[in-house]
Amino acid sequence: MKIETFAIPGPLLVQPTKIGDHRGFFSETFRADRFEEAAGPIRFVQDNQSLSATKGTIRGLHYQKEPRAQGKLVRVTRGAILDVAVDIRTGSPTYGQCVAVELTADNWQQLWIPPGFLHGFATLTNDCEVLYKVTDYYSREHDAGVRWNDPAIGVPWPFSEETAVLSEKDKTAPFLSEIGSPFRF
Repeated sequence: MKIETFAIPGPLLVQPTKIGDHRGFFSETFRADRFEEAAGPIRFVQDNQSLSATKGTIRGLHYQKEPRAQGKLVRVTRGAILDVAVDIRTGSPTYGQCVAVELTADNWQQLWIPPGFLHGFATLTNDCEVLYKVTDYYSREHDAGVRWNDPAIGVPWPFSEETAVLSEKDKTAPFLSEIGSPFRF
């Protein structure tokens, strides 16, 4: 398992090893000891899976407020996404900046998004399945978001407002300047 860092401290790009032969392949998609060497002590409590039927679907930008903040380890099992993590840790020198990576079923990469970051993704293919581990249970009362196309963040989405497929919740989420981030650097 290879793990890479970004210019923004916190998120990690994880590349599990695939061992293949004429029958197919085998891969350790998660290994706590190696992951924790790079990310620190982590305890995953829930696995989530989503299916987006239409290319151009954007989900995000989401987070859970303290004390139910979630870290997420995201991977794609079918299709391709542009996965995004936005630093919203007050006092961070990279506050409001994002990491954006293409995760695909073929490249087998995963993105670690720690608590203190917004998360969102855009589907680059139809019938896209995303699987992610989280460090706290979903809590409706702590569920929150920021507008997917907030110009103060400038996420390089591959779709325009006219073509993106969005939920009403994501279309009307507040801007970053309106949330008063609950996270500290």
